[in-house]
Amino acid sequence: MDLPSLAAVLQAALSQNIEERKAAEESLNQVQYTPQHLVRLLQIVVSSNLDIAVRQVASINFKNFVAKNWSPNESGEPQKVSASDKDIVRENILTHVTQIPPLLRSQIGECLKTIIQADYPEQWPGLLHWITCNLQMHDEQVYGALYVLRILSRKFEFKSEEERTPVYQIVEQTFPHLLHIFNKLVHIVHPPVEVADLIKLICKIFWSSIYLEIPQQLYDPAMFNTWMILFLNILERDVPAEGQPSDPELRKSWGWWKVKKWTVHILNRLFTRFGDTKVQRPESKAFAQMFQKNYAGKILESHLRLLNIIGSGGYLPDRVINLILQYLTSSLSRNSTYQLLLPRLDSLLFGIVFPLMCFNDNDLALWTEDPHEYVRKGYDIIEDLYSPRTAAMDFVSELVRKRGKGNLQKFIQFIVEIFRRYDEAAPEFKPYRQKDGALLAIGALCDKLKQTDPYKTELERMLVQHVFPEFSSHLGHLRAKAAWVAGQYAHINFSDMNNFRRALHSVVAGLRDPELPVRVDSVFALRAFVEACKDLNEIRPILPQLLDEFFKLMNEVENEDLVFTLETIVDKFGEEMAPYALGLCQNLAAAFWRCINSSDESEDGDDPGALAAVGCLRAISTILESVSRLPHLFVQIEPTLLPIMKKMLTTEGQDVFEEVLEIVSYMTFFSPTISLEMWSLWPLILEALGDWAIDFFENILVPLDNYISRGTAQFLSCKQPDYQQSLWNTLSTFFVIYFQIMSDRNIEDSDIEPAPKLIEVVFENCKGQVDQWVEPYLRLTLERLKRAEKPYLKCLLLKVIADSLYYNASLTLGILQKLGMTEYVFSLWFLMLQQVKKNGKKANFKREHDKKVCCLGLTSLMVLPEDQLPVEAMSRVCKATLELLVLYKDQVADSQKKGDGDDDEMDGFQTDDEDDDGDDSDREMGDDAEEGDEADTTKLHKLAAQAKAFQPGESDEDSDDDDDYTDDDDEEVESPIDNVDPFIFFVETMHVVQAANPSRFQALMQSMDFHSQALANGVAQHAELRRAEIEKEKLEKATAAS
Repeated sequence: MDLPSLAAVLQAALSQNIEERKAAEESLNQVQYTPQHLVRLLQIVVSSNLDIAVRQVASINFKNFVAKNWSPNESGEPQKVSASDKDIVRENILTHVTQIPPLLRSQIGECLKTIIQADYPEQWPGLLHWITCNLQMHDEQVYGALYVLRILSRKFEFKSEEERTPVYQIVEQTFPHLLHIFNKLVHIVHPPVEVADLIKLICKIFWSSIYLEIPQQLYDPAMFNTWMILFLNILERDVPAEGQPSDPELRKSWGWWKVKKWTVHILNRLFTRFGDTKVQRPESKAFAQMFQKNYAGKILESHLRLLNIIGSGGYLPDRVINLILQYLTSSLSRNSTYQLLLPRLDSLLFGIVFPLMCFNDNDLALWTEDPHEYVRKGYDIIEDLYSPRTAAMDFVSELVRKRGKGNLQKFIQFIVEIFRRYDEAAPEFKPYRQKDGALLAIGALCDKLKQTDPYKTELERMLVQHVFPEFSSHLGHLRAKAAWVAGQYAHINFSDMNNFRRALHSVVAGLRDPELPVRVDSVFALRAFVEACKDLNEIRPILPQLLDEFFKLMNEVENEDLVFTLETIVDKFGEEMAPYALGLCQNLAAAFWRCINSSDESEDGDDPGALAAVGCLRAISTILESVSRLPHLFVQIEPTLLPIMKKMLTTEGQDVFEEVLEIVSYMTFFSPTISLEMWSLWPLILEALGDWAIDFFENILVPLDNYISRGTAQFLSCKQPDYQQSLWNTLSTFFVIYFQIMSDRNIEDSDIEPAPKLIEVVFENCKGQVDQWVEPYLRLTLERLKRAEKPYLKCLLLKVIADSLYYNASLTLGILQKLGMTEYVFSLWFLMLQQVKKNGKKANFKREHDKKVCCLGLTSLMVLPEDQLPVEAMSRVCKATLELLVLYKDQVADSQKKGDGDDDEMDGFQTDDEDDDGDDSDREMGDDAEEGDEADTTKLHKLAAQAKAFQPGESDEDSDDDDDYTDDDDEEVESPIDNVDPFIFFVETMHVVQAANPSRFQALMQSMDFHSQALANGVAQHAELRRAEIEKEKLEKATAAS
């Protein structure tokens, strides 16, 4: 398509007529990959003869195409932009970057960022030369060079030291020219605002170049001093009064204030990151000492002078105030700067810092005009990063923490004086805003005051005298502050519980306040009171009203703190939430969809709706856990949650995938049965696992286990879809891809660990019903076993073989022999059973479940005929099994002792480092000794919590402790083998062998030494003991049931 035709199509893309617009967009899509198309788009962007709207459409198309197609996403993917087109674009884009209007330059700047990220320095070696030459030209060329250099320097801003080599070349070639330009600009008398734009670019280039490391050239004291003289000049000079916008939003973005902000930013970075004399490297330490001696104090003095502007009623942008206070806060911990600050500390603290903590005109305007925005800003952690008030609170907190002696008492006396003047003044003269700041200060210092004499004994009296009265203030901001402060102190020991009740009921009353910010702060405070409440009867009667107010508020605002409070209430009341469970889930689901929709509509990456959406799902999980002993409720709740699970198990739910998997885990475990609607999620989960969700494999394992173990009949019988085949397809594809990319990616053994666990689930739950899958799964397992490096993965794979032997010993051994792997497998297995660590503990198969699976697998071999298992091999298997049974018996006993001493431990997860008592925290779910609803519920909670609780450990591979072999995964999973006692199973198997072939049994006995025979007698005795215990448990359970 030639240039005029392309311009006409772009013009049509602006048409009000939908059909014309669609036709134009279709035309653009058809020609986008044709040669020269990208070049022609650029020509239209830079053509001053064309309509600006057409040029803007062209710039957006150009930017989007470059972002998507300039470099392939995957290695081996074909190039979509020809080398010749790239050359033409690179040659021309630099020339025109300064000639186009700012509206278009921002789009072209994004393109430059993409191209530089992909091509510099390898495919664009001449870029730095172009920049250096243009830095020595005149105004327009200099601006263009600075603009491009800013983009180039930003590429390396976050690069580690080994990747920063190009930065040193950039600094070497450009910084002398930058200094010359900077110096010339600084000395212009009455500079126009365009000069500020140039200085700002220089500041940004410097910032990116020093963000992580000081370039070697700047270690030269003379060169560094030249830069610092210029920065201090900018810092100390007054911002021109002429030309400042009157609109506050425009004013803070005005060029000269931006320059001031970037200068303060740079000096803060140099001080906090590179001015610390405790650093290790000699050259860095010398630099830090030089910076502290020559510059830290000068910067401090300049910052204090700047703050005096607001002290005298002048203007400073919020971000500049915030950054200056950050510098002063960092100065508190360093003696040299603190000594400089000390003479001015009182005037700073009481004249500038405290007033910043008080309610002000801007707060009042926002509270009145847009209370939703007031709430958002108050709870937005990103806003906190830029807020003068937060910086002021941080300064006070750090002051009393690092320099508390004298300063804490002085500050508290100041606050008490405000309280006194407030109490004594007539209503029309009360310092309401100062009271607000004083309450904020008291709340911010709560941790310090709770542990410091004499204040910690006076806190209750302070609340009663100075906080409680504000619950009924005629000013909403004081009612809100009272609720917030009360929440900060909810956990103190009240000498008079009536005061606790008064605070609690005042906070609850705040949920119905006419002012939205008061209601939100009351919800936030309520969480602390619910956590601190020792007598739930204080809250129980008003629980329905509380929940109503919650959901009214959730309909008004998207705030994750609301959800946190709801979670706390649900967690505290447990099963008492049953009557409200369905309504809670319905309201939370509705709130989730609202949050998701608002997040989709927002272009802000830090949208609070996304955080609140995660909170909604987490609260739903908390509710499901609280009613886990009431399975009928899950049937009622399922229709509400199913749409969320269906949509969020696709790529649309990547940000909440873990939370949704947890809900699926609860629904598939606690429901009376797994419905066909829930089974419809199986293909979605496997598709995600095969496509993009490999990092969630451990979380995915939990619901897949539930499907197979609790819906075994459906798993085995259904052919549309074929669940068995789809599972095989996913696992086999995963193994194949894993093998192919092992050499290309840094893939750990831990990436593959859930796969053998899943195969185990199939064998244990489908005994005798999946013969056709035994050989395929064994082939996968054996292939991976030959490549495994970590002992933990080897153990998992050998457990698959053990499970397969228990499933069908004859079939499994025949497959091993057919594949020529019998000797390899058993040699490795027996070797790993014998290996010990330096501390004498067994190195492998450390969990109870591991030992039990191995016992069952090895015992299953004993009944095989002599042509499959000769007596010599049988003897070796028998001895290994007996030793393993003894280890298992001791571990179970240790676990029971541990359990008796720590019954309320929920998870019992430990790594090897923590496990000094032979892994005695390992408790097997479904162990024969457990009984009753309470034990069952604990087991269910453990299983459902597994998706969140399991985090594979990382360690040095050579460590004797082998920390990556953690005890926190499948020990908590139920399976059919939980009802099989390995001692009874071994003894009964030996009886079968004796009855079937007495001479073979006799030969086995004769081959065993005295130690092994003693072990066999001990195992036989323990089996009888276990048989009696199990009968007793059955009788007790039957009695309890009747």
